[in-house]
Amino acid sequence: MDTARRRILIVEDEEDLAASLKYNLEKEGGYIVATAGTGEQGLSLARGRKFDLVMLDMMLPGIDGLEVCRTLRASGQNAAIPIIFLTARIEESDKLIGLEIGADDYLTKPFSMKEVLARVKAHLRRASRAESEDIGPYRGGGLVMDFEGHTLKVAGNEVPLTKMEFALLGALIRGGGRVLTRDHLLEKIWGYDYPGDTRTVDVHVRRLRKKMGPQGAQIETVIGVGYRFREGGTTAEDD
Repeated sequence: MDTARRRILIVEDEEDLAASLKYNLEKEGGYIVATAGTGEQGLSLARGRKFDLVMLDMMLPGIDGLEVCRTLRASGQNAAIPIIFLTARIEESDKLIGLEIGADDYLTKPFSMKEVLARVKAHLRRASRAESEDIGPYRGGGLVMDFEGHTLKVAGNEVPLTKMEFALLGALIRGGGRVLTRDHLLEKIWGYDYPGDTRTVDVHVRRLRKKMGPQGAQIETVIGVGYRFREGGTTAEDD
């Protein structure tokens, strides 16, 4: 992966922190970094150019980070890219809210620059790998999933997915009806060094099912174990 061509947007109102993140990501990672101090500025930058990853403070003046995340996910050229929340909040409910509305990951302040660099590198590596996978499209159960083109059609209509959602659905489909545990999915999609818990998987599955409508029932919950993909399956409540 050519990191020199990867563009990162940081939306953070703490000027010293934003400057430190920009310096370290440019110096140590070789990335091109743009910064914004408000949600409005961040959205303006996102509308004007394509980024490969967004680091987003949850608490921003004006439009907060949650609303920025919702807006990015709703439309535009940056709708599918990885979004990492930067948050001083430590309540589990706050983290889950961020994941529910479309974030892929979160970093709790204070964090080390080593952790930031590792997490950014991991997300960009996974996104790059997903984009380069050489596998034919999947067709069945009202779904057409083009792995190379990174598109999903449900009942003939294209459904926008984030890179994490696309990778998760792809892993389930490739599972060929086998039950995949939450731990397996967490390691495969988010990586061995991801500090989150398996509830992250549950949140992303719920997001997928909602986007897929009736076809979301093909992602089956196996209570106490994990998930499997079966055409024409029936959905059970997460345990």
